[in-house]
Amino acid sequence: MAEEHEQAARPQIKLDESNVVAIYANFCRVTGTPEELIVDFGLNPQPMGVPSEPIPVSQRIVVNFYTAKRLYHALGMTLQRHEAAFGQLEVDVNKRVQRH
Repeated sequence: MAEEHEQAARPQIKLDESNVVAIYANFCRVTGTPEELIVDFGLNPQPMGVPSEPIPVSQRIVVNFYTAKRLYHALGMTLQRHEAAFGQLEVDVNKRVQRH
């Protein structure tokens, strides 16, 4: 009950989304340094097996570890809700293909 009250009392952050560019990615790579995480996103045209060509990286996000941890928790909660509603997500492409 106290948690609900805290969430209701938090001010809502307003966003200016007028310059948002949406991309689609089916590949991501996470690397980093002791101070920050680097997340690269790209489109793998050959999702089965090892790609024969380099995967073009189209977006890179660099965040500190505090922001990364907040993102980790937000993604985790979102994935839990999705799986509760629609079933477990299988991340192994080969296993997904065998089901169909």
